[in-house]
Amino acid sequence: MKRNILSVAFALCAMLALNVAVSCTGSTTTTSQSIQRVTPQSVGMDPEKLSKVDDIINASIENKEIPGAVLAVVKDGKLAYIKAYGNKSVYPEVVPMTEDVVFDLASCSKVVGTAMSMAHLMERGGFRLNDRVDMYIPGFQPYVDPQTKEKIHIRIIDLLTHSSGLPPYVSPSIVINKCGVADPDSLMNYICTMPRDYKPTTTFQYSCLNFITLQNVLQNITGQTISEYAQKNIFDVLGMKHTTYNPKKDNKEEIMKLVAPTEKQPDGSVLLGEVHDPLARVMNHGNSGNAGVFSNAEDLAILAAALMNGGEFNGKHVLGKLTVEAMTRVPDDLKHIGCSLGWHNHTPYSSNNGNIFHPTRTFGHTGYTGTSFIVDPVAKTAVILLTHRVHPEDKGGVVRLRSIVANTVAGAVIE
Repeated sequence: MKRNILSVAFALCAMLALNVAVSCTGSTTTTSQSIQRVTPQSVGMDPEKLSKVDDIINASIENKEIPGAVLAVVKDGKLAYIKAYGNKSVYPEVVPMTEDVVFDLASCSKVVGTAMSMAHLMERGGFRLNDRVDMYIPGFQPYVDPQTKEKIHIRIIDLLTHSSGLPPYVSPSIVINKCGVADPDSLMNYICTMPRDYKPTTTFQYSCLNFITLQNVLQNITGQTISEYAQKNIFDVLGMKHTTYNPKKDNKEEIMKLVAPTEKQPDGSVLLGEVHDPLARVMNHGNSGNAGVFSNAEDLAILAAALMNGGEFNGKHVLGKLTVEAMTRVPDDLKHIGCSLGWHNHTPYSSNNGNIFHPTRTFGHTGYTGTSFIVDPVAKTAVILLTHRVHPEDKGGVVRLRSIVANTVAGAVIE
């Protein structure tokens, strides 16, 4: 999308802020960090209760809901439990699962990549939550009331909280048929003018299109792709050395060795190191706001530890303390929505939080491929459950599994 003069001005301001931030904090190159591994009892967890997750996950594998999984539990900023189950691959060959396997995070990318990047840019003066989207994406249409014809402009906060009124999804074939090209500009042009389903802020409607729009907002402000921005300012700062977009396309050989395959394709191959989500893969070529991040359990444990520690991990600040609080708190005027800035606190998509963790402060996200990431900042506990239920076919199910695992982990917290 071409930027107008106002967008360019904002871009210059944001880039200046980013340059100042880098000069004050030093290099943002990759650092070698790891999260401390401890016994459950040393951080106030009952090891016997916690070990019950093994039977639960193994039963899910036995029932062919998933081929395998990796579970990580973070307590008080330390890795209290990590274990691999089942298989990394069952087609075209059987390969056992290991703790370091890298998964296609699917929609968990919305928070790990996009929401984290937007929060990082916001605290550096790049935008404000009430800014209209059309300030950064010219031609982005408002909602028009069918009765009064009143125009209600969609804001950045509406996108982040899934209250914008944009439809949930659109098939790549529909966009290609209308625009003629399978590229990011065609997709964003289509989103700009497609019908809005309802007036912003009136109700919750989960939408991949919200986060593809956020991707384009960030890119137009910074001049960087979402993959570049997240890599430099989030993943590399925290030392998440197995987290990236597009591992196959970018020839990241060390990560590719660890990537779990997803769905079998009509030609008999499997998707490996390419994002499963069709919009992210076909239209955005792996650089997408709604999906596209690949990561493993230990890297996500580092992110969880940082979020529970005011944005800091091992002396590296990825976000400010107040930014983390604002990002993970449902805005006062959006309690009926249940979303914080990208995260699900108490929405219809929060079942992975289980029934025991804090009912409103717990935040998290899930991914279509079978991934789950939740953090209870009150209990200082995070649960990361990575599965690939779409391998080798899109037939597995993990909704119940996620909730039962969360309850079991929560029940093991005794201090």
